[in-house]
Amino acid sequence: MVSVLSFQSAWAGNDNRRGTAGATELLINPWARSAGWGSVSIANVRGLDAFYSNIAGLAFTRNFEGTYSNTIYLGGKSGSTSGASINAFGLGIRLFESGVAGVSVMTMGFGDIDITTVDNPEGTAGTFSPSFMNIAVGYSHSFTRSIHGGAAIRIITESTDNISAQGFSIDAGIQYVTGADDELKFGISLKNIGTAMHFSGTGHSLTMVNDAGNNFTVETRSAEMELPTCLNIGLSYDFLFEKWAQRVTVAGSFTSNAFLKDNFALGVEYGVLNMVEVRAGYVYQTDIFSESDRTTANTGLCAGASVEIPLGKKDSNGKSNTSIELDYSFRSASPLKGTHSIGGTLKF
Repeated sequence: MVSVLSFQSAWAGNDNRRGTAGATELLINPWARSAGWGSVSIANVRGLDAFYSNIAGLAFTRNFEGTYSNTIYLGGKSGSTSGASINAFGLGIRLFESGVAGVSVMTMGFGDIDITTVDNPEGTAGTFSPSFMNIAVGYSHSFTRSIHGGAAIRIITESTDNISAQGFSIDAGIQYVTGADDELKFGISLKNIGTAMHFSGTGHSLTMVNDAGNNFTVETRSAEMELPTCLNIGLSYDFLFEKWAQRVTVAGSFTSNAFLKDNFALGVEYGVLNMVEVRAGYVYQTDIFSESDRTTANTGLCAGASVEIPLGKKDSNGKSNTSIELDYSFRSASPLKGTHSIGGTLKF
């Protein structure tokens, strides 16, 4: 812990770098379950949500897990909103008794945007549709009953009709579980370490006419963009009650962003009968309460719920070997509308 905190202090960057990173969609959680309490589950994330929070949590996948989540980001396509939507897919499979491999795909679209030019500022020359996508492949291993670790590699693309950028990144994380009932958990993850990105394509070309009336083409160069590297540290504790298999989990996390303000998150989750869970969280950063100085559209408050429907026999812990889980989450925002996510997961 001392080594990680010392590294964070030296690496955190300075205010001159804020907002200069590219591929910032990597900092948006596309999974409905973990987003419901502010992505605070660095220490106790389980299953395919681990591709965002902490890849070490992939080690807790049962045998097979498939999930899909749709997010209407900052209001999506209705009213005065961002116009953005996110789709995320994931598959996880246990390869060995202590090893799990998985893949996730996240796509982000912005709808049709009017093309505007100097000669056509009203945007009547058609539309264009930017799209972002990243594909990650990960592996997580349980070294002991208490220690779990994992890593993922990710390919990133951003494109329109005539311009695109590509990048490559690596995520890594560990989780430590202890206590008589594994109630205390600690986790660290390092995300988005990779290559710089820059845009290229015919969109950088401009045809001009010189004084002699000859046409010539000028091509501009795109500056490189660093990836939004971040370090996450999290802690969680489960309060367990025998009656109705109730559980109350309290979790906290700290995120050090190299190109954004640092985040502090606190969340609470309540589960009953190993079937129903409700959760809420708050993500704080400096000046988040100030409308004039806040540097994020998100205002911090998050909430969500999950229902797991058993499809087979239950094990000794009261959990079914086969089940379908439905998840929903909401994240508040201003002045844009909030973010809604809904997802489903098949486990067996």
